[in-house]
Amino acid sequence: MPEPAGKRMGTVLAFDFGEKRIGVAVGEWQLRQAHPLTTVHSEANAARFSAIAALIQEWQPTSLVVGRPLTLDGTAHAMTARCMRFASQLRGRFGLSVEYAEERLSSVDAQDRLRSAGHDHRSARKHLDAVAAQLILQSHFDSIVGQTDDHSLLDEARDTNDRETCH
Repeated sequence: MPEPAGKRMGTVLAFDFGEKRIGVAVGEWQLRQAHPLTTVHSEANAARFSAIAALIQEWQPTSLVVGRPLTLDGTAHAMTARCMRFASQLRGRFGLSVEYAEERLSSVDAQDRLRSAGHDHRSARKHLDAVAAQLILQSHFDSIVGQTDDHSLLDEARDTNDRETCH
């Protein structure tokens, strides 16, 4: 089980893995805010991991997040296995913890947001993968915070109940 968000510190890099491009976002645990960073444009593993190594060197993340694609009904498909392999490679190459985050419809949502912000098809395409990575990381932050909030409410309820039974 992941540790509570309140105790996590440092920078997080998130990845929206694709066969041709990998969107990258950055965020901080303290702020729990994700921002689009860049897109790695390469199909060759050596070039991809070289670019990722440079980002890790620059941002010094304490952990990584990889979007795990699933079908709408929650089942795995071919890209799910590729993303999990990518996450394993990140873990092995860089020695950082890697968590998975929900990514269903992140690219569709990113496209809608870019259009709403006034981007045409061409300019939206340039930013699409990085914004999708941002949405993946933000949903991860929000889900961890939700888990923490749920645990805090349960602990508070138990404390109140304990005080009432002791008196």
